[in-house]
Amino acid sequence: QVQLVESGGGSVQAGGSLRLSCAASGYTVRTGCMGWFRQAPGKERERVVFVNSYGAITYAESVKGRFTISMENSKNILFLQMNNLTPEDTAMFYCAAACDGFRYMGFRFWGQGTQVTVSS
Repeated sequence: QVQLVESGGGSVQAGGSLRLSCAASGYTVRTGCMGWFRQAPGKERERVVFVNSYGAITYAESVKGRFTISMENSKNILFLQMNNLTPEDTAMFYCAAACDGFRYMGFRFWGQGTQVTVSS
């Protein structure tokens, strides 16, 4: 069965950095069709970045230039490097996998999330 486990969240001061990890089992990260999403209290879930089945990467305008998605194929882990964090980045971050137009926000599998809190 597919399992996605996020880690690396925490509290950081504005301007700081965090690196989130998504350890996947039952799914090959190298395949692509994976993404990072975030949801702040009272707001809708937002797509931060995703990689389609062809390897093309799309970032949300709000994180472009600050966040970088990458993967370590040997360990089947997806990463999200987040730099120059601002309080507006505060949210629960989720890892998603398997593109599917009929599923929630276009992905079939979801992790439980890791909290990112950025203070001023």
